Amino acid sequence: MGFLMRHISFARNPGFTGAPDLSALDGVVASEILNAMSEASSRLSRLNIRHGLIGGLAVGAYGVPRATKDVDFLVGDEAFVQHAGGVISIAPGVPIQVGRVAVDTLSIFVGEEHLGASISVPKNESVPVVPVSTLIYLKLKSPRAKDSSDIVELLKVGVSPQYVRNYLKKNAPVLYAKFERLVVIAEEES
Repeated sequence: MGFLMRHISFARNPGFTGAPDLSALDGVVASEILNAMSEASSRLSRLNIRHGLIGGLAVGAYGVPRATKDVDFLVGDEAFVQHAGGVISIAPGVPIQVGRVAVDTLSIFVGEEHLGASISVPKNESVPVVPVSTLIYLKLKSPRAKDSSDIVELLKVGVSPQYVRNYLKKNAPVLYAKFERLVVIAEEES
């Protein structure tokens, strides 16, 4: 099958809506992890800290649920305190663990200002999930094979390669070639 036909088959996957669905994690991810995710998001919201779910749980919300042992959030600068001498610490009350579940927070680095549009303080009890383009960007930055595999699986369930290409062209052109290699792998496996 040629490139064009495989590309079209990605876009025609009727199971992929483009919207994250945390209920896809039910029965796959341990309830202890899901409870920690909800509680950590609730605490971050009460502290008025912008955040968005990333990592394995976010991958699952976009249609590739898999087991994971922790909860990961992209957070705004308000999650940290700057001290004299350039020391930065986590702000009081920001969860680093809920029960026995680790909660990891990832900050937005200089040059990644585009990530700020991906996070918010939810108005209700929902857990905000970053857009899939942001999730793929973060996974592309990682050297771990598991993160590349997550991208391949997201493409196979219907994430639009063109949507991600547009995001990368605008925000992270240096990652474009790596993404294209993963698109080829996804096409070969479909």
